[in-house]
Amino acid sequence: MSFAIIFIQDLLFHVFHFLKSKEVSVLSWCSCVLLASSAFLYFMSRPRKIYLVDFACYKPGPACICSKEKFMKMSTCASQVRDESLDFQMRILNGFGLGKHTYWPESLLKIPPSISIADAREETESVIIGAIDELLLKTKVSVDDIGILVTNCSIFNPTPSLSAIVVSHYKLKHNILSYNLSGMGCSAGLIAVDLAKQLLQVHPNSYALIVSTENMNSGWYQGNNRSMLINNCIFRMGGAAILLSNNSSDSSHSKYLLCHTLRTHKASQHDCYNSIMQREDETNTTGISLSLDLIRSASRETIRSNISILGKFVLPFKEQIKFLASLVGIKYLKISMKRPYNPDFKLAFEHFCVHTGAKEIQDVLKEVLQLNDYHLEPSKMTLHRFGNTSSSSVWYVLAYCEAKGRIRKGDRMWQLSFGAGFKCNSAVWRALRTIDPAKETNPWTDEIHHFPVDVSALYK
Repeated sequence: MSFAIIFIQDLLFHVFHFLKSKEVSVLSWCSCVLLASSAFLYFMSRPRKIYLVDFACYKPGPACICSKEKFMKMSTCASQVRDESLDFQMRILNGFGLGKHTYWPESLLKIPPSISIADAREETESVIIGAIDELLLKTKVSVDDIGILVTNCSIFNPTPSLSAIVVSHYKLKHNILSYNLSGMGCSAGLIAVDLAKQLLQVHPNSYALIVSTENMNSGWYQGNNRSMLINNCIFRMGGAAILLSNNSSDSSHSKYLLCHTLRTHKASQHDCYNSIMQREDETNTTGISLSLDLIRSASRETIRSNISILGKFVLPFKEQIKFLASLVGIKYLKISMKRPYNPDFKLAFEHFCVHTGAKEIQDVLKEVLQLNDYHLEPSKMTLHRFGNTSSSSVWYVLAYCEAKGRIRKGDRMWQLSFGAGFKCNSAVWRALRTIDPAKETNPWTDEIHHFPVDVSALYK
């Protein structure tokens, strides 16, 4: 941007002296000034390119490994939990595709579990500091250069905030633009990306640090309501740190270019709004209620709304025409069709980094987007290995693609997340270089050769 300004200033200087020496008419002078001014405004008003310099996903230590046996032993120690509730949790563990080495905070692995604000704070600090430390090590960026900070955690929102924890720990500059998102569920990670993008458009030469996580200690449910027990069974400990930049000098060593972000919100519809809800159960025990039937319906409807808008930015022209023709046929010509034409998004993207969620959501995505097992493999393997890490899950999925050596220069990838509200958010990236897994360090690095594994037997 500074180069463009210098160029325009130099152009105006030479035009002025040329016109002065030639003694041309006032009209010619005004025309040249207008032309130069238009060029200046064009350069100034162009959207800044946003680069993803790098990202890091937190991998807890061996002490946090939570096998199914450990989980059930911990659940048994909850005095209020009935035998039928334990049986239900075992069926969920066996039927949702989670493996034997997902992670829980050490406070919940104690017998009995230790649940407190202090334990929740310790868990969150270990995740966000661990992820940021690794990111800073990978990027070599100084904390003094970070001008924007966005943190998100749906359930745990202490005072001071999570963003204040980051500022305090790393001694970030006093005028940093810091934001803390809460209550937005699994979709908040891409909402944070969208917010950072908007801020980077108006703050030149800046780095934006995004930290996405969830807190298991604060979300642990100790009752018998089945819709709330699901939350205990599928969510696991994790987090990610992402560094964005609008510096053109970072283009040569950044991983991805941000092409599009898109947010779809369906909270105006009653069923969507109530599909995921924090509330008290019949005994006034607080938990997160997950209605799988409503989530399945809400995700199908919300993703259709999201892709109908996203398609015009990413789909080939031929696919857009087919989709538009089907909409016109149904709405105006009253042609009998069950639903509009489903565009083939496989023509627009090489990689699909979809939220791990649960099998129900993965089935909806497979149907609506017409994906195959290869496209959903990163999401299924992430759910199996790390569980549902909420807003950070799409980054574990992208890390899987990198560790498998799938990312080539020019590849396009679609991150797609869902969350309470009900919300569906998209982020579209283009790879700026081929990612060599031998030179990368991420949570899959030491064990990627074990994947993929057959998880079909786990879905009962």
